[in-house]
Amino acid sequence: MPRLTMIEAIRSAMDVAMGRDDDVVVFGEDVGYFGGVFRCTAGLQQKYGKSRCFDAPINESGIVGAAIGMAAYGLKPCIEIQFADYVYPGYDQIVSEAARIRYRSNGEFTCPIVVRMPTGGGIFGGQTHSQSPEALFTHVSGLKTVVCSNPYDAKGLLIAAIEDPDPVIFLEPKRLYNGPFDGHHDRPVTPWSKHELGEVPDGHYTVPLGKAVIRRPGNDMTILAYGTMVYVAQAAAEETGIDAEVIDLRTLVPLDLETITASVKKTGRCVVVHEATQTGGFAGELVTLVQEACFFHLEAPVARVTGYDTPYPHAQEWSYFPGPARLGRAMRETMEA
Repeated sequence: MPRLTMIEAIRSAMDVAMGRDDDVVVFGEDVGYFGGVFRCTAGLQQKYGKSRCFDAPINESGIVGAAIGMAAYGLKPCIEIQFADYVYPGYDQIVSEAARIRYRSNGEFTCPIVVRMPTGGGIFGGQTHSQSPEALFTHVSGLKTVVCSNPYDAKGLLIAAIEDPDPVIFLEPKRLYNGPFDGHHDRPVTPWSKHELGEVPDGHYTVPLGKAVIRRPGNDMTILAYGTMVYVAQAAAEETGIDAEVIDLRTLVPLDLETITASVKKTGRCVVVHEATQTGGFAGELVTLVQEACFFHLEAPVARVTGYDTPYPHAQEWSYFPGPARLGRAMRETMEA
């Protein structure tokens, strides 16, 4: 089985989907001739032609709006927003049109689009290239929100998203494109070629939307994470010596509440971690759901570790980034509560 980077796995997913279904089209800023700013679409235009993989103007609302129109006429657009930070001009189209079209047409129309976006920090991108806006989409009825954490899942989840009849927000943590990252910026990154989750099958397969996975079994506490924070959580568990069960949510909407509650009822403690800002972040929703479903099993309050309520700083990136040390402190406090 070949080992791929997450970039290569995402490209393979689009290649498989385009090869199986002529209605699948890929477009966005620089995705055609150049192959995307991160090279995720490299070679697709040469293989499928300019009518199926093409460049769009620098106009996010136009990219999303065109995709919605295409979807209404039966195509299946997989569009790229160059950075998640740039999606805001297209947010109205996503919320008011893509997410509502099935409901407002009484099922006569659907909107099978995928909006791919590199997300998160850890690359010294500063305030306009490091944001994690996933909570903005989880709040919108009619959207599905996916955050992949490794090449195997990235390919399977993206194929499942493209085949889904409704709009899917597909977030790709850019810090993971070339290897897992445990939050220790001063250490060499392990490439995906040396990681088991870098093994990606050829051809078609799917990872179902709405199904979490346990990345590290444990009995002392449950850590809920997604994207880059999955590896930070694993590192924190090893460094603290706490026998933590790490759950990779993979899909935020729909959410695998069954796996979450089974784990928390077993461990009795829970910490939620994400890179996005704290206020209004998805951690608040997760804390509430755990409290509602597992109240009589909890031995301590549910804790959350997140980014701060500030723009993502450039010079102080590693103070902002929720690393193993900050997560480890919350884990120890939860154990002692």
